[in-house]
Amino acid sequence: MQIIHTCLNVTDVETSVEWYTENLGFEESWGFEADGTTNRYVADENGVEIQLSETDGVEPNEKGDLWDHLAVGVDDVDEAFEAIDNFGVVKAPGDQPEAGARTAFLEDPDGHVIELVAPLD
Repeated sequence: MQIIHTCLNVTDVETSVEWYTENLGFEESWGFEADGTTNRYVADENGVEIQLSETDGVEPNEKGDLWDHLAVGVDDVDEAFEAIDNFGVVKAPGDQPEAGARTAFLEDPDGHVIELVAPLD
């Protein structure tokens, strides 16, 4: 397993992309839209990404809702999902064609959301 990205909920994805690229030297790597949410990714020089996620009508402003999830790459989402001792299922395994991946979301012992990700074949 490897860390793929950390997702941050933002109020204005364009402003956030600009800030990360101009101030931290990250490069915009890719993005997609699904279910009223715009997702844009910025990467550091090693390819580690931050997902910046803006959802229509939602303005994150409370401690705890600015951070969304930690994405972990796995070989097989379904196998990992069944094997991991989770403390809550947020979203069962399913294909995310917009992102080109199969994903699942679960909680760790403290309620942090972990996304399991494998590329669609």
